[in-house]
Amino acid sequence: MLTKFTLVLGGCASGKSYFSEKLILSSSLSRIYIATAQAFDAEMDAKILRHQKMRGPHWRTCEAPFDIPSALKGVKTGEIVLIDCATMWLTNHILAEHDIDAQTDALILAIHACPAPVVIVSNEVGAGIVPENALARRFRNAQGRLNQQLAAEAACVIGVMAGLPFALKGALPDGVTP
Repeated sequence: MLTKFTLVLGGCASGKSYFSEKLILSSSLSRIYIATAQAFDAEMDAKILRHQKMRGPHWRTCEAPFDIPSALKGVKTGEIVLIDCATMWLTNHILAEHDIDAQTDALILAIHACPAPVVIVSNEVGAGIVPENALARRFRNAQGRLNQQLAAEAACVIGVMAGLPFALKGALPDGVTP
């Protein structure tokens, strides 16, 4: 059984999105995918298409590179939401020079107000080296703070490494295997 709010963390290409989709599929609820990525090049276009193909046609997709709270307002009881991912959402806001604290507060309030279970995917970026430029350091620090805030609010936090999930807070949902 999924909790009201689950956070799934992992490094790039760790399997966190695939695992999160399996979490959603383990429920009998109608699936909503909130996409935060923006395609600015052919590589990102291809990645988005690959993810769409993997999900298949049985998802309602909402593009929300900035305004996840508005997307969550349209969600109803009997549905389940996958937000993929907080990292792209944060990147969009940093590059647009928005107030990250205000955006984060609005995101967390919207998740709690949502009548459906929410699973949010986010990258863990703090295990690498210190970036050489100021923007990359600002992003790394903001991502760490965002993950900490989301984890504090989530009932369940799952890490994924090499495609294998492990519980950081709460327990792995029954019946969902790697």
